[in-house]
Amino acid sequence: MLKKRLFNTQPFVVLIAVAIFWIFVPYFVKTTLRSAFYEFQAPISASASYIRELQNFWAARSKSKSELYEAGKDLAHLNATYELMILENQAMKKEINRLESLLALPSTPEYKYEIARVVTRDFNSWWQRLEIRKGSLHGIPMGAPVVFAGGLVGRISEVHQYTSTVELLSNSYLRMAVIIEGDNRPMSFRGAGFRLFRSPIGLTQYVPTDIAIDPSDPPRILTSGMGGVFPAGIHIGHLVSLRPGSSGMFQEGEVRLETRLSNLTEVAVLITIGGETGE
Repeated sequence: MLKKRLFNTQPFVVLIAVAIFWIFVPYFVKTTLRSAFYEFQAPISASASYIRELQNFWAARSKSKSELYEAGKDLAHLNATYELMILENQAMKKEINRLESLLALPSTPEYKYEIARVVTRDFNSWWQRLEIRKGSLHGIPMGAPVVFAGGLVGRISEVHQYTSTVELLSNSYLRMAVIIEGDNRPMSFRGAGFRLFRSPIGLTQYVPTDIAIDPSDPPRILTSGMGGVFPAGIHIGHLVSLRPGSSGMFQEGEVRLETRLSNLTEVAVLITIGGETGE
């Protein structure tokens, strides 16, 4: 009977011994082991991502000619729209440069886009992040902003050789200064996670008391450009509700983020030209 009890408690004893050992392991050893684990795991995750793309390719090959023709027409319309947007963007850049030279303003930082495929998504209560299929070998720096067609995704929180981790907007550890479109007064923003079958959300603090919103037409929340990490004017979400803050001097609000954050397949990392982005 005693042997049976010892046998039953043996796994717990081993677990406690391992936990105590891990507590006293030097920090640099933990960091090295963690990095080595990621580098070992990266080819497995990347291979699964390539296999999914191959499956999508053969699924597309099975479509009929009429379906491919309709898809081609849609792509032609999109290409024409994007060409017009590129011309408008070039005209706006020239106008910005002209105004900067007239007013003797410092130039805004220039960025290049590094397109990366999403490998895995992790939306549990502890982690709100993505793994992308590019890392230090592709010039991805720590702290770089990550965007997609619908606005801001988050920022790079970890960089490995072949992969990088993106800390999502919905992550409660991600905080930044934001503004309401048309109002330059800065507010604080932090993520608040995902809700089942609903949009991911964020929270704003230090909202001025004179701000009021129309629930049927909620205002947009944009990056302010403060802090030197996120460029100004990137779309974050919509301010859908307001309530009095705990101090009574400001309001707090809920921000509805883009629903597409939960099913992104491709993102763009903004890399500063002429220098790396810092945290």
